[in-house]
Amino acid sequence: MEFKQFIINALEEDIADGDHSTLACISENEMGKAILKVKENGILAGVAIAEDIFKIVEPSTSFKRYINDGAKVAPGDIAYEVEAKVHTILKVERLMLNIMQRMSGIASLTHQYVEKIINYPAKILDTRKTTPNFRWFEKQAVLIGGGYNHRMGLYDMIMLKDNHIDYCGGIEKAIDKTNQYLREHHLSLKIEVEARTLEDVEKVMKHGGVDRIMLDNFSPENLTKAIQLIDKKFETEASGGITLDTIEQYAATMVDYISVGAIIHHAQSMDLSLKAVK
Repeated sequence: MEFKQFIINALEEDIADGDHSTLACISENEMGKAILKVKENGILAGVAIAEDIFKIVEPSTSFKRYINDGAKVAPGDIAYEVEAKVHTILKVERLMLNIMQRMSGIASLTHQYVEKIINYPAKILDTRKTTPNFRWFEKQAVLIGGGYNHRMGLYDMIMLKDNHIDYCGGIEKAIDKTNQYLREHHLSLKIEVEARTLEDVEKVMKHGGVDRIMLDNFSPENLTKAIQLIDKKFETEASGGITLDTIEQYAATMVDYISVGAIIHHAQSMDLSLKAVK
């Protein structure tokens, strides 16, 4: 969904026929200032988006950034100051906080994973385990935290997973039909195929026709064997049940990518608040 339309829809969901709390006690043209206060340690994300939201509602909003996206923050830090109509500030407050808190939580958790493998070449990838209609924000937060985006959706990369392979009748058949489909439709998309065992890896190595092999639910020991077998002939990706406690073991295998759905779906929102300034 286009960003501006998402914001308009989200505000409509919250405001409907009016922000009656504000309408009841604040005059329409009263101006106000507010600051965004950080209440937890972590990586800040969504400052640029917050400015955009305010300016969608009131283009003349004054927005002063003190901390940029991607910065480490601590309790008591002031991220920005905004000056606008009080009605605008109070309309935007909850939507802006919901987005920034969620994004900052994801960026912070992603950063923890990235720091764990800083001495290895592997890159941390997100997955499609995202919130419907909120995927763009979540994947932006991964980038801010130092990770990388996998595919945005089903449309921008071929990923032949276990169910595709089983429904199609085998790895080789799935690969062949996929390459034929791409040729027929004049599409230039990378092909990734899931391998569940070392035997699957051997099949892919013998057959070819893909760009990356996803090694799903491999132990670090078996992953090492698979990486040696592949010998850089294809890109490699480790996936499945990898945690902060185990990720360094996987990175030490010299795999190219490690996908971790948890950096989005296990992230806890950062505590932030918008406070009026008199």
